[in-house]
Amino acid sequence: MGGCEAGVGTFMRWHVRVTVPALKQLAAIKDTRIKEGISRRINALEYDPDKQGKPMTDDLAGYRSIRAVGQRYRILYRVETEQVIVVVVALGIRKEGSKTDVYALAKKLARLGLLESE
Repeated sequence: MGGCEAGVGTFMRWHVRVTVPALKQLAAIKDTRIKEGISRRINALEYDPDKQGKPMTDDLAGYRSIRAVGQRYRILYRVETEQVIVVVVALGIRKEGSKTDVYALAKKLARLGLLESE
């Protein structure tokens, strides 16, 4: 999903890498239109990922979150400026208070040291 290319002016294309857990989360979504929408949003991270989404806090500090597919889904990612890489680590539905909430899942994976799994 991408590469790194210097373009005209300050244009830069980032390499986007999706972790295995995030790929599994994407594969678990049955609706093809939703998968395609999420994939398009992930691909859009090739351009100015540090200006998209919002920075996370607390257990997810260092990560950013963007909305996708009708604002229901979230994509969590980390920007590695030294390597010009965007690492997508989790995605799913935002459902505050639910154990299946993407942020709750990401926090649990972070506590277990599994958020960065290849």
